[in-house]
Amino acid sequence: MATQGVTPRGATPRGVTPRSEDYSRWYTDVVQQAELADYAPVRGCMIIRPYGYELWDSIKIALDRRLKATGHRNAYFPLFIPMSFIEKEAEHVEGFKPELAIVTHGGGSELEEPLVVRPTSETLFGEAYARWIQSYRDLPMLINQWANVVRWEMRPRLFLRTTEFLWQEGHTAHATREEAVEETLKILDIYAEVSEKVCAVPVIKGRKSPQEKFAGADDTYTIESMMGNKWALQGATSHFLGQNFAKAFNIQFLDEKNELQLVWTTSWGMTTRTVGAVVMTHGDDKGLRLPPAIAPIQVVIVPIWKTDEEKVSVFAFADEVKTQLNAAEIRVELDAREGLSPGFRFNDWEMRGVPVRLEIGPRDVAARSVIACRRDVAGKEAKMSMTVEGLAPRILALLDEIQVSMLKCATEFRDAHLCKASNLAELADIVEDGWALIYHCGTRECEDKIKEETKASSRCYPLDKNESWSPKGKVCAVCGKPAFGKAYFARAY
Repeated sequence: MATQGVTPRGATPRGVTPRSEDYSRWYTDVVQQAELADYAPVRGCMIIRPYGYELWDSIKIALDRRLKATGHRNAYFPLFIPMSFIEKEAEHVEGFKPELAIVTHGGGSELEEPLVVRPTSETLFGEAYARWIQSYRDLPMLINQWANVVRWEMRPRLFLRTTEFLWQEGHTAHATREEAVEETLKILDIYAEVSEKVCAVPVIKGRKSPQEKFAGADDTYTIESMMGNKWALQGATSHFLGQNFAKAFNIQFLDEKNELQLVWTTSWGMTTRTVGAVVMTHGDDKGLRLPPAIAPIQVVIVPIWKTDEEKVSVFAFADEVKTQLNAAEIRVELDAREGLSPGFRFNDWEMRGVPVRLEIGPRDVAARSVIACRRDVAGKEAKMSMTVEGLAPRILALLDEIQVSMLKCATEFRDAHLCKASNLAELADIVEDGWALIYHCGTRECEDKIKEETKASSRCYPLDKNESWSPKGKVCAVCGKPAFGKAYFARAY
C-alpha cells in the first residue's frame, strides 16, 4: 500500500523567525530556507541558488526586453580596468576608492599597472566611445551590458549588499544635453515600470541630493521602495553624467556644422538587490510571496492519496491538469514526492512563495475539480474550488488578479506610512515607523545632523511633489536655509 503518512525523520517542516521578533533574521531565514541564496566562502559574497537565479532571470528578461525596445543593444566589456582609467575622473575615483578591489600581481609577477576589478564601467565605456564616436552620425550610442561587479562591502547582507553582485549597466552618449537628460528620465521610467508592473514593488521616482548622487554625475535619479519594516531600499539609479567623462576621456564628435563638440553621457543600473526587494516587500511569516510575473513556478499541483489505487487515479488526473496548464504556457510543477505529508508539502511551497497551489485528492478526481489556494491572501478567502474543464483560462485570470492585488496591497501599505514633517522633532518621530517628507536645503551639514539624530538618510526629492526646484519662500524644516525642494527621509538599507 502506498501512503503519504507522516513527515519522515529529517524532513521537519521549515519555519522562519517571525518578522515582529527580528526582521533582519526573518529576511535571512527566508532567503536561505526558500533556497534563493547562501553564503560563499569569501566574506561578503553569496551563492545565488537556482531558484533565486530564476527569479533574477525573470526580472532580467523583462528589463532586457524593454531596453531593446527603446533602441539599446547589449555588449560586454572586460572585468579588469586599468587604474589610470579610474583616476581620470577625480570625483569618480574619490567616490569609489574605499570600495575598490585591486589586482597587483598576475602570472606570477607584479603588474606594470594595477588593475581594478570592475566596480562600474563608465571609464571603460568612455575610453571605447572616444575611439568609436567620430561624427554626429554615430550618435546616440546606446549600449547596455549584463555583468558582475565588485565593490568591497563591510556590512554584507544577502542580495541587499554583497561584495560581488549581478546587474545591468547602461552607458549612452548623446549630441545634446537635452537628449541625455531625456534618456536619463526615460530609463528611470523603465525601471519604475519593471519594479511595479513586473515585481509588484511600488516605487517613488526622485532625484538624489548632492551627497547621495553617483560619484562623477551631475544628477542622479532613483526609484525608492518601502520594505515591510518601513525602511527604504534604493531599487535602481539613472545618472546624468553631463560632460564629465567626455572631458576626462576626450569623447568628441563633429556636428552637422563640422564643428568639434563634446558628447553628453548617461549611465544607469539595476541589480540583484531587486530580488531582496521582492522578498522584503511581499514576504510574510510563512516565507516568500511571489508575484506571478516573476515566479519561477506559478502553479504547483499537490496530489493527495492514501492507497495505491487512489494514487493511480489522482496522478492521472493531476497529469491531465498539468498538461492543460502547460498548453496555456503557465509555469507549473507537479509535486510527485513521496514520503512527505500533505501539510509538509503545503508549507514547503508556501515558503517558496508559489502564487497558486492546486490540491487534488480522490474526491476531486471524482468531481473533476481541484482546490485552488492563493498564496497572497490568508484564511478562507485563499481557497476555492474549480472544475477542470476550462481551468487554464481561470488560472490565468487568477494569476493576473494576484499580480494586481499584490501591487495594490504594497502600495496601500507604503502610502499609509508616508507623512509630512515640519521640524526635526516630527521627522524623528515619523522615521521610527515610516518616511518623513520635509522641505530640505540639500546641504551635507543638514543631512549629517538628521542622520546623527534620527538614523534616517535622504532618500530622494520625489519628482511628483517637486514641480520646480528651489521654490521661492520655502525653507528647510530642519535648519531654516532656503529649500531646494521636498525630500523624503527614512531609515534605509
